Amino acid sequence: MNIFRLTGDLSHLAAIIILLLKIWKTRSCAGISGKSQILFALVFTSRYLDLLTAFISFYNSIMKIMWTFSIYLESVSILPQLFMISKTGEAETITTHYLFFLGLYRALYLINWIWRFYFEGFFDMIAIVAGVVQTILYCDFFYLYVTKGECFWFGNPQKWSGTQNVLALV
Repeated sequence: MNIFRLTGDLSHLAAIIILLLKIWKTRSCAGISGKSQILFALVFTSRYLDLLTAFISFYNSIMKIMWTFSIYLESVSILPQLFMISKTGEAETITTHYLFFLGLYRALYLINWIWRFYFEGFFDMIAIVAGVVQTILYCDFFYLYVTKGECFWFGNPQKWSGTQNVLALV
């Protein structure tokens, strides 16, 4: 396993932990898009549904379609969350950390695919196209996350405002 895949997976894990800590600490899921969470649940259910079956021909037909569907769905599942932030014009700091680590996970996976292509000869067009789309959707958010950094670092609890540009690229 290369370092980009490992750090991508750790970023994804960090995003999940941040989301769970936010919900546990505030005893609320305010600021989290329920639609995005439903889409992510559908992504991972469809992606790992093949673990429940060992019937090879069923896997080769239906499960491959489900994997492809989950890859494409994951690339746009963040849109409801970004729309919600854009609509309200603000987000809690912990929510922005959650979104940052989800985006970092995908960006690191792009580097992972480049690494795998050059060093392993592996190339998966479906995953690359979906990953590029997903990373592009995060680009404006990344820009705001970095430029409004004073709201994020050192546990500053203030809400992040100025998110009207979050969907400028969409």
